[in-house]
Amino acid sequence: MNARVEALMDKRRRPATPVQGRESVAPALTAAFLHNRRSLIGSLMRIVRDPQLAEDLAQETYVRARQAMEAGPIEHVEAFLYQTARNLALDHQRRNRMRSGVERIDASEAEIANVAADLPSQETVVIQRERLRAFDEALSRLPERAQRVWRLSRIEKWPYPKIAAHLGVSPNTVFNDVKLALAHCQQALDRLDRA
Repeated sequence: MNARVEALMDKRRRPATPVQGRESVAPALTAAFLHNRRSLIGSLMRIVRDPQLAEDLAQETYVRARQAMEAGPIEHVEAFLYQTARNLALDHQRRNRMRSGVERIDASEAEIANVAADLPSQETVVIQRERLRAFDEALSRLPERAQRVWRLSRIEKWPYPKIAAHLGVSPNTVFNDVKLALAHCQQALDRLDRA
């Protein structure tokens, strides 16, 4: 527990507000929060130096404290509120420091417009279409059963025993047909890559 929080507790010379059951969580916490709200916001202001943010963090403190109290009893409610508020403020500052290392607020519109899109280039799209066409042609040159086995296995995600039962063949035959299809299609792609 923070020494400042302990000093505040002693300064007020009031016994801590114990919470026993779930039904007494909201009133005890609300009373403690409302009584210490200004002081909490003042403590938060000293850390974050933003009145709106301090208010937001105070509200988040109440929410977190309520969740904690519903999970189990808290012996010193006021001290818990102050420690939670302090932790939230320090976490906020830590996140901001991390962000400032990677984010730029002063970027111009031209710089933002020049950020690369997370899309493939036109050249990549053309190459992938050509590879897909070659793959599809190679697949169409396979025997009908090998084509069906490949589609059921790779597209429909059927297990080999289910395919075997569906087609009336052994699982080993299914395995061999998938192996044949993959090898045949891979050879077609390799020829395309060499060209």
